[in-house]
Amino acid sequence: MIQVANRLNTVEEYYFSKKLREVNSMIADGKPVINLGIGSPDLQPPQKVVEAISASFQNPNAHKYQSYQGLPELREAMAKFYKAHFSVSLSPATEILPLMGSKEGIMHISMAYLNEGDEVLIPNPGYPTYQSVTKLVGAKGILYELDEANNWMPNFDELEKLDLSKVKLMWVNYPHMPTGAKPTKYVFEELVAFGKKHNILIVNDNPYSFILNNEPKSILNVEGAKEVCLELNSLSKTFNMAGWRVGMVVGDSTHISNILKVKSNMDSGMFFGIQKGAVEALNCSTMWFATLNNVYQERRQLVWQLADALNCTYDKNASGLFVWAKLPEFIKSEEFIDLVLQENHIFITPGTIFGSKGEGYIRFSLCASTEALEEAIERVK
Repeated sequence: MIQVANRLNTVEEYYFSKKLREVNSMIADGKPVINLGIGSPDLQPPQKVVEAISASFQNPNAHKYQSYQGLPELREAMAKFYKAHFSVSLSPATEILPLMGSKEGIMHISMAYLNEGDEVLIPNPGYPTYQSVTKLVGAKGILYELDEANNWMPNFDELEKLDLSKVKLMWVNYPHMPTGAKPTKYVFEELVAFGKKHNILIVNDNPYSFILNNEPKSILNVEGAKEVCLELNSLSKTFNMAGWRVGMVVGDSTHISNILKVKSNMDSGMFFGIQKGAVEALNCSTMWFATLNNVYQERRQLVWQLADALNCTYDKNASGLFVWAKLPEFIKSEEFIDLVLQENHIFITPGTIFGSKGEGYIRFSLCASTEALEEAIERVK
């Protein structure tokens, strides 16, 4: 038997990869499961985006290898987008690197900056990929706890008590997933100061700024942030393009150059047509966001009703593509969602997949039609 690499002993198959096999098996057996677990937008991208990718097939360069740095017009569109929505100035030539989704950026950044034994600050609760990628590159994850009492923001007094001598990188994610907590400018200013003080690269993962949020923010808007910060962003949620795999990492040119050294050895450029579609998406007017959020607002009202029917509580001021809900006391997240799946044929995400601080919480996705949500409410009632 050929032995696998030792790094595979440190990670497990992604939760949704495993759980969806169970859900799909139930559907195959005729059970009408309503999936409220996954944040995969079910709405269509802007029509002009679809038209752009279709028209691109006639371009003689469409089927060739593409630049590792993406089309110049794509980087230009990304720079204009950041200027228009975040008041952040970026050089299209040196401070932007398009990615095949921001998820790959987590790996590229980690490979560019982490050596075996380096330490990484990872939010708990937080996106599970931060932890798994840290393990895959041989670094050590140090969990920093977030809690509802502090509106899911870092506790800098507690962070300062840690031995930070080996910490090289810190993952943050605001607006926060899974809780939907919105950042204050204060927290970004504190993060920049913390990174400078301890020589830590702060990476803000920022794909949810425009979903049910009227005040999109970038950590790069803080003075001096480029010295110690990078930001990941994505078109997946904002423009319903999750399957297209388009994202970006932005920041100081030195950091971008370092990440490019990794990325250029991992792929051979993004498909031409997808880049053309992404340009059109980034050039959408603010009317797009208003229309999108009207839909999500209606769905969120229904999810709140569903949460009420399940005796859960939640924060109506949260943003993002999910509703993070607290279970009644002493109820375990995974036991609860398995019970609802078996009895009501509704799949909800347990908070525990985001870390130990997610125990006692569940997460509902807004990526389901109003008809499906109304049906879910009826099943629970």
